[in-house]
Amino acid sequence: MANEPGPHTLDAEAVRTWSSLALAALGRAREDIDAINVYPVADADTGTNLYLTAEAADRALTEAFEKAASEVTEGTTGTTSLSEAVRAYAHGALIGARGNSGTILAQLLRGVADVLGAENADNTENAERTGDAAADRDRASGPLLARALTRAAEEAYQAVAHPVEGTMLTVAGAAARAGAAVGAAAATAADVAGAAYDGARAALAETPGQLAALSRAGVVDAGGCGLVAVLGALWQALSGEAPAEEPVRGRAVPVPSTPQPCAEEQGGPGYEVIYLLEASEEAVGELRERLDGLGDSLVVVGGDGLWNVHVHVDDPGAAVEAGVVAGRPYRIRITHFGDERRRAKAPRAQRAVVAVVPGEGLAALCGEAGATTVLARPGEAPAVTELVDAVARAHAREVILLAGSVELRAAAGAAAERARADGVRVAVIPTRSAVQGLAALAVHDPDASFDEDVVAMTAAAGATRYAELAVAEARSFTSAGICQAGDVLGLIDGDVAVIGSGLSETAEAVLERMLGSGGELVTLVLGPEVPDTLAAHLEAYVQHGHLAVDTVTYRGGRWSAPLLIGVE
Repeated sequence: MANEPGPHTLDAEAVRTWSSLALAALGRAREDIDAINVYPVADADTGTNLYLTAEAADRALTEAFEKAASEVTEGTTGTTSLSEAVRAYAHGALIGARGNSGTILAQLLRGVADVLGAENADNTENAERTGDAAADRDRASGPLLARALTRAAEEAYQAVAHPVEGTMLTVAGAAARAGAAVGAAAATAADVAGAAYDGARAALAETPGQLAALSRAGVVDAGGCGLVAVLGALWQALSGEAPAEEPVRGRAVPVPSTPQPCAEEQGGPGYEVIYLLEASEEAVGELRERLDGLGDSLVVVGGDGLWNVHVHVDDPGAAVEAGVVAGRPYRIRITHFGDERRRAKAPRAQRAVVAVVPGEGLAALCGEAGATTVLARPGEAPAVTELVDAVARAHAREVILLAGSVELRAAAGAAAERARADGVRVAVIPTRSAVQGLAALAVHDPDASFDEDVVAMTAAAGATRYAELAVAEARSFTSAGICQAGDVLGLIDGDVAVIGSGLSETAEAVLERMLGSGGELVTLVLGPEVPDTLAAHLEAYVQHGHLAVDTVTYRGGRWSAPLLIGVE
C-alpha cells in the first residue's frame, strides 16, 4: 500500500504500514541517534530506546491483526478496525516503553489513539446501525488526524513533570501546530502528516539554540530526531512517497568530538528507574508528587489503570517503594548510568552466559558464577526485550543463553536473532528448569571453542532430570490422579508424578522415582519459606538409600518454587 503512488486514507492498514516503516527508520538511525544523545543524560541509548519501544508497539499491532484474522466467524470479516489498530499500537508502546524518549513516544501514540480510537469506534458503530458501509467510515480524515496530533503533544507535555524546550516535546508541539494549520481546511490525512513532518524537521533544526547542552555539543536533540523519523514514516505510509532524506544519515548530524560526562559527572541522579504500574489515577497523582521530590526526568504515561513510570533518582529503592504504595509495580528495571557508560567504553568480552532464573537466590548464585541473569517471577515471563537487554549487558562477542523453561524458548530464540543482527554470536540452550541451567553453568569453559562449550553445556543440561514441588491451588485432574486444593504436587520432567499431603513425604517419593534410574548428584533448591531442616532430612534420606550419591543444596530466594530437584 505504502509503495503505491498517490495519497492514501488513514485506516487500520495504513497504521500497520506506518508502524513497519517507523520501525525500519529507527533501526537505520539507531546508532547515529545514540551518538548524539547528550540530554538529559549522555548515556548513548536514545536511539536504542526509541527502537525498542517502536518494536514493542509493532509487535502488539501485529498480534492484533493476527488475532482478528483468527477470529473469523459467520457474519464477520476478521479484519482489524482503525480504532483497534491505534489502540493496540499505543498499548504495545506503553508496555514496552524504554527510557525517557521511549516513554514520551508511548504517550504521544496514546494521544493519537485517544482521538482516532474514540472517533472511529463511534463512526463504525453508527455505520453498523444505519447500514452504511463500515469500511467507508473506518478511516480518519485530515482534520481528525490534526486533532490527534494536537492531543498527542498536549498529553506528552502533561506526562513530563518539568517540560523543557529544545527537546522531543518541542518537536512534537511544532508538528502538531503545523498539522493543525493545514488540517483546518479540507486537507487529506496525507497533507496533515506531510505538514507535521515538515514542522517537526524545522523545529528539530532549532533545538540547539533552545538547550545549552545541545549547543555545547553541537548536536540536535536525539529524542526529537527519533520523532522526526516516526512522523516521516507516517507521511510515507499515507502519501506513498519516501522522505527526501533520513533524519540522521551517516554523520550528517554533528556528533560530539569529546566524550560526554555520565550522570554523576553532570551532577544528576545516578540511576534510571522504570516500571509498569497498576494503580488508580488518584494514586498516580500522589506518586508523581512523591517521585518528583526524589529525582528528575520524571515521566508518567498511560491511563485506565495501567501506567509506565520513568524517573532518574539516587535512591532507586525509594522510587520502587513509592510504586508499591501507589499500586502494583512490575517489570522493574534499574540502570546505573555510570555502569552503562563504562560498559559502552569497555572492550567486549569474548564469551558470556545469560541465564533466566526463577528466584533472587538463584540469580545471585549464577551471578557469582559469572552469568548475566534475568529474573523470572511467577506468572510474569521475561519479555523478549528483557532478554535482549541481558545479552547487551553481557557485552560479549559470543553469548550462551540458558532459556530456563519450555515457555521461554520462543522468546529466547527471538532475542538471539536480534542479538545476531547486532553481530553477536548467540547459542540458545533449551534448558527446561533452573537445575538444568546450574548443571550447564557448572561445565561452562570459556577457554574452549564456542561450539565445544555449547555442546558440553547442552549435554550437561540434557543429562539432568528435573523435578519441582508445587502446591495445588484447586481441585483438578492430573496425570497422577485427582488432586485437591492444598495438595503437594511432585512434577518430574514437567508432568505430575506424585500427589502428597506434605513437602517432605512428596519430595522423598519424587527422589525415589528419580534415583531409581541412577544418578550421581542430587541438587536441591529450597524456596524462601522452606526450612533448612527439610534439606538436612532429604540429604540424609538420599545418603541412606544411595551411598554413592552426593547432595548439594542452594537457596532459591524470593520468587522461587517451594522445592526444585535435579538429578545428574
